[in-house]
Amino acid sequence: MEFGYFTLSDNNYRDNPRTPNAFVTDIVNEALYAEELGMHSAWIGEHHFSTLGVNSCPEILLTHVAAKTKRIRLAPAVSVLPLHHPIRVAEYWATLDLLSGGRVDFATGRGYDRREYLPFKGNFEDNVAVFAEGLDIVHRLWTSEQPISHHGKYYDFDAVWITPTPLQRPIPIYVASFSKPTIELAAKMGLGLVVAAGQASAMHGSLAEVKRIFHDACARHGRKPGRLITSYFIHFADTPEQERTARERQLRYHQECTSPAFPGDPKTAPESYRYFSKIVERYQTQKPEDFNANSVLLGSPRQIVDTLASKVEAAGFDEVILYFNLGLKLHAQVKEEMDRFMREVAPVFEGNTRDSGHK
Repeated sequence: MEFGYFTLSDNNYRDNPRTPNAFVTDIVNEALYAEELGMHSAWIGEHHFSTLGVNSCPEILLTHVAAKTKRIRLAPAVSVLPLHHPIRVAEYWATLDLLSGGRVDFATGRGYDRREYLPFKGNFEDNVAVFAEGLDIVHRLWTSEQPISHHGKYYDFDAVWITPTPLQRPIPIYVASFSKPTIELAAKMGLGLVVAAGQASAMHGSLAEVKRIFHDACARHGRKPGRLITSYFIHFADTPEQERTARERQLRYHQECTSPAFPGDPKTAPESYRYFSKIVERYQTQKPEDFNANSVLLGSPRQIVDTLASKVEAAGFDEVILYFNLGLKLHAQVKEEMDRFMREVAPVFEGNTRDSGHK
């Protein structure tokens, strides 16, 4: 089981003294530190207009990281594909794959905030279909040996190829999923899957059940299952006071950042987002003591090891991407917890080595 650094660049807090520019600089430094510590990957989110996160260009940030590193894998978390033309997306990430020596893991999804779509004139109402069509184009551009043509509902072009081509043929693709239809899409296309541990448990019961649904779907489509990745929030806490602080920090993140970023009134959202009504309601009524091991790694190194072993390793997931920097956690504390994880938790699990990788 591998471990990576993950952030959505959340900065939408009341009375927040941290500027977006300062936070993006912290994120870059943390991604570089992840390489120094021997982490497998760095996953950087895409968000626009400070509705939740403040990093709008993961491809640029990760290009900077690539130039200063040699080993760590580089991934958006995630690229919101319906906001961009798929040809341009294929060109951006193929170029980074070449420049980084074949270190890109491309993760993509639809996003969930209508406000991010509006200035770009993105089609929020039909984004399930827009996403599926765009993803097919990206995949074909990375795998075809010939120029491709496409005449679909949302995109139309003839005889297009991209240069440069990716070093990895193809670049590994992961679909970000909350619901069964998205899991089905990943299985149908033979791609990997990335889920948030808390939402996976809330929607499907457990990470183990997500794996079962995914593998069953792959079998129906005659596809070999791709890699399974889950994100997890993480806080070290050695005393009751530290645990209280961590739980309050986690609650603040959900109530001030994630809840407002969901798409307005869930009752008026597209059908594909109706399940968010339960998520929003839960966040708005949650208490600090409600967080459990289904979504948050919290406590001593031993407690975190036990949670990872029982919830993730036992479910057969390949990688955990760790959300250290949330709730206005200080940069120095984030680095301290990253270091502590790699010293006191990661060595327990096989497969986490400084020279590990995948193609």
